[in-house]
Amino acid sequence: MESTTSKKPGQVSDLLNKINESATLAMARLSREMAQQGMDIVSLSLGEPDFDTPDFIKQAAIEALQNNITHYPPVNGFLDVRKAIAEKFKRDNGLTYSPEEIVVSTGAKQAIANAIYALVNPGDEVVMPSPFWVSYAELVKLVGGIPVLINAKVENDFKVTPTQLRDAINERTKLIIYSSPCNPTGSVYSREELEAFASIILEKPDLYVISDEIYELINFSGRTASIAAIEGMFDRTITVNGVSKAFAMTGWRIGYIGAPKWIADACSKMQGQITSGANTIAQMAAKAAVSADPSVVSEMIEVFRSRRDLVHQLLQEIPGLKINLPEGAFYFFPDVSYYFGKTDGETTIQNATDLCQFMLRKELVAVVTGDAFGDENCLRISYAASEDILRDAMRRIKSALAQLH
Repeated sequence: MESTTSKKPGQVSDLLNKINESATLAMARLSREMAQQGMDIVSLSLGEPDFDTPDFIKQAAIEALQNNITHYPPVNGFLDVRKAIAEKFKRDNGLTYSPEEIVVSTGAKQAIANAIYALVNPGDEVVMPSPFWVSYAELVKLVGGIPVLINAKVENDFKVTPTQLRDAINERTKLIIYSSPCNPTGSVYSREELEAFASIILEKPDLYVISDEIYELINFSGRTASIAAIEGMFDRTITVNGVSKAFAMTGWRIGYIGAPKWIADACSKMQGQITSGANTIAQMAAKAAVSADPSVVSEMIEVFRSRRDLVHQLLQEIPGLKINLPEGAFYFFPDVSYYFGKTDGETTIQNATDLCQFMLRKELVAVVTGDAFGDENCLRISYAASEDILRDAMRRIKSALAQLH
């Protein structure tokens, strides 16, 4: 006999209710669903290079398969892979990590999550310049930490000042997280700027830094500075990197950290209970990537520079936008507050989220609300697409905004 008891949906945990879905992934999912319905969607929502993984990296994966490197790896990664990463840190960043201070993870996102879980207790404050990558604040909330945002505006190239940093730090501050080159703004901190931050950080014992350098090679201003290379900061810093962006390996899911051994051990312990070691074939592919001279991706970087210049020119032609010229990554983060309060006669735009939905509905172009990155006045545009697609997307954005008065 069928039960007459009313069926109620299950309740997810309070922990899960603390966090939001990734806005970038949500917009990408919506774009795919609309495209599957036959709509002519142009999506600039995901931060993913539109290039293929270089052949020499794919060949390393094929050889790994042929050599049957298909069994459980060590939780923190194969020793030869960690040695290759240590050499990369020394060659490119002036950082001397031992293989025991390296942890290979399933993407840089897991590497960051491991570090946050390893260091942050409930009630600890975690400072982050805002705008910031969408997952930083959500991961902090998952462990019961308190995100503390330092607001940086387009007028200052989306960079925070030493005074702002000092004012944000107190006795409860445990960690600082930042990315350079930055997702979502493309801003790059110079060594001099990081030295000013380091002098403040070193005043407080037991204050640590996660330096997210995943866009390291996509830097149009020169070599990316690593805060861990500044005197006194090595023992205070977790340096995060990976192969997804510079080597067009987003689907391979390999990120890594360099950190003092006690932190690396803690991250490995955390990872051992969540996923264990990262994919073996992908690790061998990543080894080939980090062992290569960074110049192997210089052609791709120049394409991104050309696209940046094109999009900068086209965005300047749209009335009301406030933009900077990003020095790295592959994003623009325009301030669109000029359009708040405007209407097309049917929809009134109240915020950036409304504007993103309006542009998707009116012109089938997808971008991501800046609210997810800590700035409700902006939206993120990825220019990791061909010039033809970018020209079409900018035309659509301009057309949508022209309908608002």
